[in-house]
Amino acid sequence: MRRVRAAVTEAPGAPFTVRDVVLEEPRPCEVLVRMTAVGICHTDLGMRDAWPRQLTPMVFGHEGAGTVEAVGSEVTGVVPEDTVCLTFASCGACAQCAAGHPAYCHDARARNLSGGRADGSTPLSLDGRPLHAGFFGQSSFATYAVVDERGVVKVPSDLSAEVVAPLGCSGQTGAGTVLNRLRPEPGSSLVVVGAGGVGLSALMAAVAVGCDPVIAVDPVGSRRALATDLGAKAALPPGDGLVATLRDLTGGGAHHVVETTGRPEMARRAVGALRPRGELALLGMGDEVAFDVMGLLAKGVRIHGVIEGDSDPRRFVPELIALHRRGLFPLDRLVSTFAFEDIGAAVAAMADGGVVKPVLIFA
Repeated sequence: MRRVRAAVTEAPGAPFTVRDVVLEEPRPCEVLVRMTAVGICHTDLGMRDAWPRQLTPMVFGHEGAGTVEAVGSEVTGVVPEDTVCLTFASCGACAQCAAGHPAYCHDARARNLSGGRADGSTPLSLDGRPLHAGFFGQSSFATYAVVDERGVVKVPSDLSAEVVAPLGCSGQTGAGTVLNRLRPEPGSSLVVVGAGGVGLSALMAAVAVGCDPVIAVDPVGSRRALATDLGAKAALPPGDGLVATLRDLTGGGAHHVVETTGRPEMARRAVGALRPRGELALLGMGDEVAFDVMGLLAKGVRIHGVIEGDSDPRRFVPELIALHRRGLFPLDRLVSTFAFEDIGAAVAAMADGGVVKPVLIFA
């Protein structure tokens, strides 16, 4: 057992409060990681607000980066002092994992969204009572985390922690949607709806593989400007006439649209912006979306639901690092850093649109 600091959510929608908590030592297939950085993702905030009361208090955080402190007796992939990126948990044995699609693991909910390990236990306690954890297999809003070996990816030690952290979720979600699922041909058009961390990661990947034009849609002027700096041919606000403008800019409709906002009206407009046989990837958490089925049939539209970029992190995170090294995936351009204890300020900066990807740094 060790005492650590963690940002605890006491009830659904409650603010993050940094508390002293107790963390178990790793089990045989687990890794103890000393956190150096953790990204804040919209998923952390959306899930916090909708989290079941019976699973609180809870520790969120799922874009961790750090250094291996200790490993369980059965761990073979990393050793103490390795620098690692933390990502989602998967079983490694089901049909989806075996096929290289661990984001769709049959045991994904129990391992990532149950408020604990797959067996129902939790490695954290607060004031002598169990503290729910295991968010995306890690709960990295803490100075240390215990993580299943499959959720740990070794990365180069010279890569800055604020770049490593977003690779675990937003980076691989956006880029993976483009590179793993849509796989656009060079010269094909691609529209990104929502220029946050996920959307801009998709945009950078699209630019890297030669999509043309790449267009961003976002209500925040600074984000539209950043999208243009990152290679978008145009960046538009989501106002009246958006669909017509997108169709004009893409020569009759986009080949691909990546929708990251989770807003039903934007998903419907995304379909309208596609050309016949175009493809729509839905990434944002949202509610039900009503589509005109005859419109989908007439255009031959293909709709993808994508989690974590349909990535196998042990393969894909190194690929993204290689793109970053070549200057083709400048993830650092999205990042603003905050001290871990300033998590409230980081959340506020993200909410008002002034910061794209806040990353908490541990002293």
